[in-house]
This record gives sequence, structure tokens and C-alpha cells, in this order.
Amino acid sequence: MKSAPRQTAPSIRYADAGVSIDEADRAVGRIKKLAQRTFNRHVITDIGTFGAVYALGATHGRGTVLVSSADGVGTKLKVAFTTGIHNTVGKDLVNHCVNDIAV
Repeated sequence: MKSAPRQTAPSIRYADAGVSIDEADRAVGRIKKLAQRTFNRHVITDIGTFGAVYALGATHGRGTVLVSSADGVGTKLKVAFTTGIHNTVGKDLVNHCVNDIAV
């Protein structure tokens, strides 16, 4: 028995959705410079990692650390408001950020 030819969906690029990767990279560069001015000796990671790591103990890189993430919040809220579906956005945001922290 011959199977039907596989159909693939047309490729969608970020630019098709109005996203400019180059502009995003420039914005991150500007934000990075400002954020780095707030760093102290307890900051372990730089801007751009999935989770920010901050040493809670006196010894940098050893002992207890705090890992945080807030990536994707704006996009997920925009999708929730666009679709009118709000009852899952909280769980989705928590799971998204926890996954980033686990990386």
C-alpha cells in the first residue's frame, strides 16, 4: 500500500511575524551594558544565559545560589490577550521559567 505524499507546512521566519533578530541583538547589547552596571561580586552569570545566577554566600561560586528567570513573559501574555485564553498563562509562565532555570 502506497502512502500519501507528506505535505509540509510553509516555513515561517521571525521576520514574517515582524521580528528583527538584528534589532533584538542590538537592544540586548544596550540593555546588557546598563544591567552590568548593577552587578556586584555576587553575580555569577552574565546577561544572555537562560537563568541568572547570584551567589547568596560569601564565597563566589560556592555554596547557596539563587537562580532566576523571567524570559518570555511579555510574549506569552500577548498571546493570552490575543486569544482571550487566560486560564493557562500562569502555569505556562511558571513552567517556561522553571525549564530555563533547570537548564
